[in-house]
Amino acid sequence: MLRRPRRNRKSQVIRDLVEETTLSKNDLIFPLFMVDGQNIRQEVPSMPGIFRLSTDQLLKEIEECMKLGIRTFCLFPSFEEKFKDKYAGVSHDPSNFYLKAISQIKKELPEACIMTDVAMDPYSSDGHDGIVENGQILNDETLEVLGKMSLAQAEAGADILGPSDMMDGRVEYIRDLLDGHGFTNVSIMSYTAKYASAFYGPFRDALDSAPKSGDKKTYQMNPANIKEALIEAELDELEGADMLMVKPALSYLDVIREVSLATNLPIAAYNVSGEYAMVKAADQRGWLDGEKIMLEILLSIRRAGAKIILTYFAKEFAKLNL
Repeated sequence: MLRRPRRNRKSQVIRDLVEETTLSKNDLIFPLFMVDGQNIRQEVPSMPGIFRLSTDQLLKEIEECMKLGIRTFCLFPSFEEKFKDKYAGVSHDPSNFYLKAISQIKKELPEACIMTDVAMDPYSSDGHDGIVENGQILNDETLEVLGKMSLAQAEAGADILGPSDMMDGRVEYIRDLLDGHGFTNVSIMSYTAKYASAFYGPFRDALDSAPKSGDKKTYQMNPANIKEALIEAELDELEGADMLMVKPALSYLDVIREVSLATNLPIAAYNVSGEYAMVKAADQRGWLDGEKIMLEILLSIRRAGAKIILTYFAKEFAKLNL
């Protein structure tokens, strides 16, 4: 035999030399859940090892993660129901704990890169990502709220904005507003292909942000479609996005691949709460080796074409010091 592929697998040194896909701490963003108050560290029941943190605890968590080599964090706030209304007014109120926390983090830990979430659902009494009228999600009217929210987050010191709402035209609306107010250096990582997925369950438990009625299928994408993702990617790139995201990751590796081939922008993928919870549940029962599965999952997302991975495994991966 002239060709023996096993020769390139014969030792760890050779395997490392010919390794095609690499994974490092630099590729990861750690999503963190926030609540108002002091000294709060509540574990999310469906996400072992993941906590809802008050700002003082959040600062400690970020500092600890930065010492491990994780430098980018995506923050998601959980607001009490009494602060929510139809138009998500608290989202751009500078006195809300989320915006104040961003400012405090950037003041105390300026090297931390902070990504925010731009969507109405954490602040909406309807639990939707847009304004609800007569059972319909209003697209253009929602853009104004998203714009105010984005501007408030930029003013607080956010490095990257993450529009996760899936409203049409929101990237251009936000980009124009940011540039018009002098925030030309604030990046936009668009949730370009966010699918209407059942994998979001633990996340919605963590933030109590499930829709009060109906579902999100008129704005989040149909899991059956892939060409639609390419349309969304083209639009977001033209509208000024700096990075494009596919969410979820594991069941959409083909989408990650196709989007990565269609653009020169960096591709992100969100290894979502349900994907994390499945691994943790199986590991706790001894059915799978959680650490090995984590590494295989993250590597598969990178191999599919994602340069950036938002994952709840980020801190755990960093502790391995690979």
